[in-house]
Amino acid sequence: MANLKELSQQETLFTGGHRACSGCGFPILVRLVMTVVWRPVVVCVATGCLEVTSTIYPQTAWKCPFIHSAFPNAASTLSGVEAAYRSLERQGRISEKFSFIAFGGDGGSYDIGLQALSGAMERGHRLLYICYDNGGYANTGIQRSSATPRGAATTTTPPGQVIPGKPQARKDLTAIIAAHNIPYVAQAAISHHIDLIAKVEKALSKEGPSFINVMAPCRLIWATPPEETVEVTRHAVECNFWSLYEVDEGEWRLTYRPRVEKSFREWLARQGRFKHLFRGDHEDILKELEEEVAERWRRLKELCKVE
Repeated sequence: MANLKELSQQETLFTGGHRACSGCGFPILVRLVMTVVWRPVVVCVATGCLEVTSTIYPQTAWKCPFIHSAFPNAASTLSGVEAAYRSLERQGRISEKFSFIAFGGDGGSYDIGLQALSGAMERGHRLLYICYDNGGYANTGIQRSSATPRGAATTTTPPGQVIPGKPQARKDLTAIIAAHNIPYVAQAAISHHIDLIAKVEKALSKEGPSFINVMAPCRLIWATPPEETVEVTRHAVECNFWSLYEVDEGEWRLTYRPRVEKSFREWLARQGRFKHLFRGDHEDILKELEEEVAERWRRLKELCKVE
């Protein structure tokens, strides 16, 4: 893995001066990723908060070739770029090795971009797709996505007499992509930067497609103070809501295990999007959510062959 002291002094390909909100999670993610890229890279970003805040014409925060694609097709767009590169390589017209990285939010990855993402993974393009998962459609007004946890309040799942927040459980996109049997799949978080950096380096070393799902909170969706973004992400990992693992050439492996597991219920209570669950008679929902987290953690340990 890259030396962290050296990385701290290395110029990143994603600059400051973007328009992301104070306390936003994805600038932390992108700066880390773009600091460890050691060879020429082409980046494609789907329409969303990352694109809107980093490429307001005529300025850009990207110091590398950059393509803005529509909401659902970042993976398809970058697939075409990678295919064109391989054609030029076969013709002997280019010899320099390039990396290809696509970024998409959970709305553009879990939902309307899933078909394009799945196709790129199945076709075997040598690219890294990174989903910055903030649990909702932040750019268009905080609507629910299939990454939104059950019980969360959004503008399309407002808690009240009809529903107590989002009724459905969140989709497990990491496991869905792992089912494509690609060389590398991982789950990471902005709170655990060493783990994240190691996974990005490993993903970029693969000759086929790779995918990393990264928890990068939107403090507006989560309704948390901007200074708590990293700590509330760390809490999500420590309470086993967002586990850190990888599937490397088909082998499942935990990359982090909490020494002392924190309270999942306390993690919910830290976020305004769940405050309604702590008012009135919602004890049954809280217990069900705790049981869901415990069961997912049990299944993951089973897949990783750990006790």
